[in-house]
Amino acid sequence: MKNRSKSAKNAGAQPPGQRQLRVGERIRHILSDVMRHGGLRDPDLQNTSVITVTAVDIGPDLQNAVAYVMPLGGENADAIVAALNRAAGFFRTEMAAQLDLRYTPKVTFKIDRSFDEAAHIDKLLGRYEVRKDTGKNEDDAGTDDDNETA
Repeated sequence: MKNRSKSAKNAGAQPPGQRQLRVGERIRHILSDVMRHGGLRDPDLQNTSVITVTAVDIGPDLQNAVAYVMPLGGENADAIVAALNRAAGFFRTEMAAQLDLRYTPKVTFKIDRSFDEAAHIDKLLGRYEVRKDTGKNEDDAGTDDDNETA
């Protein structure tokens, strides 16, 4: 028998299972509803108009969840995430009432950086050198080749 090390066995990260995705999406909806309806007493959260919960990643054991959030306009994001993490117990209580799980996951909030990454990629794709390599000119940006008239 060959002796395989644990690191070789767990070398590739497993993609989330269907149940993880379903529970994560349910948690995202619950967190969004709680933030929309208010009830948050933290002063840093009371002056915030809209906080978007963009995604929730949950571990395979359904014990820990990371909620990615972005305040409207990205203003005071660090202070808002800190306030949300202080209110994590309140969110966990609200989730417990609405989730049909044996254990309610512990939720941690983080800033969603995907918007910054998308803007950076868009900026890179808009550069002259990249447009030249892809064969796209500024003139071609507004036209659609499929709808040419004869």
